[in-house]
Amino acid sequence: MGSKLHNNKKQRAKTMLEMTSQDWSVATGLSLLFPASVLFFAYLIRGVAGFGSALIAVPLLAITMPLTIVVPLVVFLDYLGSASQGVNNRESVRWREILPLLPFSVVGVVVSLYVMDSVRPEMLSVALGGFIIIFACYQLCPFKLGKAKPAIAAPSGFFGGFVGTLFGTGGPFYVIYLNLRHLDKNSFRATFAAIFLIDGAMRLAGYAMKGFFTLEMLGYLAMAVPVAGLGLFLGGRIHTTVGKATFVRLISALLLGSGTALLMKA
Repeated sequence: MGSKLHNNKKQRAKTMLEMTSQDWSVATGLSLLFPASVLFFAYLIRGVAGFGSALIAVPLLAITMPLTIVVPLVVFLDYLGSASQGVNNRESVRWREILPLLPFSVVGVVVSLYVMDSVRPEMLSVALGGFIIIFACYQLCPFKLGKAKPAIAAPSGFFGGFVGTLFGTGGPFYVIYLNLRHLDKNSFRATFAAIFLIDGAMRLAGYAMKGFFTLEMLGYLAMAVPVAGLGLFLGGRIHTTVGKATFVRLISALLLGSGTALLMKA
């Protein structure tokens, strides 16, 4: 009788262990599905538009993951994306538009690395949410931009480096700068990619010095690179009939939602 009860207990324990293992596998799969979907969509959009991956990915991923993981992860993926786009269109890079940015970008990166050590993560999330909402509103407003003087490189470079290092979303400042310089579509994409190759290298070096690239981070990168690469590959082959204005409004609406979610979470 005692032996039978002992065997029943062992069987129940084994069944519960198997159920727990299955539940854990399902939970793990579901927890990875959201970030994988976000990364695929973000880099699909980048493949179509030439930019925007960090703006989409960072605020959405930050809802469920800490910024200290999200930002270096996305910056690394963006760096790979910029390398593929920049190398393919070297002849279209407008270096005379890039060189004035660089000294100010360096200053922005250095200041941002200092701020990361002195500001609480909750405050960074609030600041990111606010920035995303402000940029989305800017995109939705029908501003007509003239051609700016080269001096615009100073604030564009500084804030591009500063916000890019802090949140991985410095692209808007470089986009605004290049738009104000009235580059054609091919030159815009290639020049933006080249800017990020230089700016991104400085950011990645800073993250490495701060010890962000742990074994956990390397595991995330191993899973993220194929997903982002597939999105970028497919996006580059999509010939959309959606007009630019409609495309911008759709992305801006998404940014408003993700920025609001970040503020609510904080």
